[in-house]
Amino acid sequence: MSENVLSGRYLVAGGAGFIGSHVCETLLNRNCEVVAVDNFVTGSPANIKTLLGNKNFTFIEQDIVRPLSISGPVTGIFHLASPASPVDYAKLPIETLHVGALGSDQILKLALEKRASILVASTSEVYGDPLEHPQKETYWGNVNTIGPRGCYDESKRYMEALTMAYHRVHQLSTRIVRIFNTYGPRMRVNDGRVVPNFCMQALAGEPVTVYGKGDQTRSFCYVDDMVDGLLRLMASSYFKPVNIGNPLEMSILQFARKIIELCASKSTIQYLPLPEDDPKIRRPDISLAQELLDWRPQIGLDEGLQRTVNYFKSQRSHL
Repeated sequence: MSENVLSGRYLVAGGAGFIGSHVCETLLNRNCEVVAVDNFVTGSPANIKTLLGNKNFTFIEQDIVRPLSISGPVTGIFHLASPASPVDYAKLPIETLHVGALGSDQILKLALEKRASILVASTSEVYGDPLEHPQKETYWGNVNTIGPRGCYDESKRYMEALTMAYHRVHQLSTRIVRIFNTYGPRMRVNDGRVVPNFCMQALAGEPVTVYGKGDQTRSFCYVDDMVDGLLRLMASSYFKPVNIGNPLEMSILQFARKIIELCASKSTIQYLPLPEDDPKIRRPDISLAQELLDWRPQIGLDEGLQRTVNYFKSQRSHL
């Protein structure tokens, strides 16, 4: 993909978050102007600290559930704002639903006002505990609407439906990405997801906590590959959902052992009860992204994890 396919001025909602801050940085590196908005519920000022001196970067601290006023033109919007960890949406179920519903409506209205293209970040969680494997975009999912994860799953499913409604009614230029497990620098140490948990436990020499027998599977995409996929999708004109993730699948137990090895740790494995509605399998079918965007992951698991372990080592030194 040419480095200059995207040009102009972009709004990144959730711009101080893990993936959002990497999107901001990449857009700036491609000589785009960036306006980031975040309320720091799960994002961090540290994630955008190095961007603040850039003349092409503007930051607005605000909850997107409220109407957002942006002066001047906007070429495109990346809607990445939402709690995205089970720890977060267990604490913030109503806020999670609100940002997926009310926040998405505000951002879509802004896109309509500016006649800007908009990419909304959905999730592999719309597939729930899938009965199809690997998961294609045509799969409708197996979701418990009233379970502990329902607030996140349903907020994203509603957001997809709302986005398609804006597309059909207003001919808005929309994109929908279904993001699968992503990891890398700038994840929070207390994020609650597998990679930060395992890295911090292994680096501290504590038992690495695996839920159930650890035979549930996941696939992990490095953040640089994810951002490349998001930018390629924004540069396309495809409006239906597209999976972006790494199809390399492994069990959580295998993954725990790999991180212990990369951390040169003496940690043992501790088994805990499996949380309710925890998906047993998760792996994207990325055929559409390969065909449509010429996209596939480039960074191997060992390389990506080593970069991530090094990041968490640096974070431990600040704790």
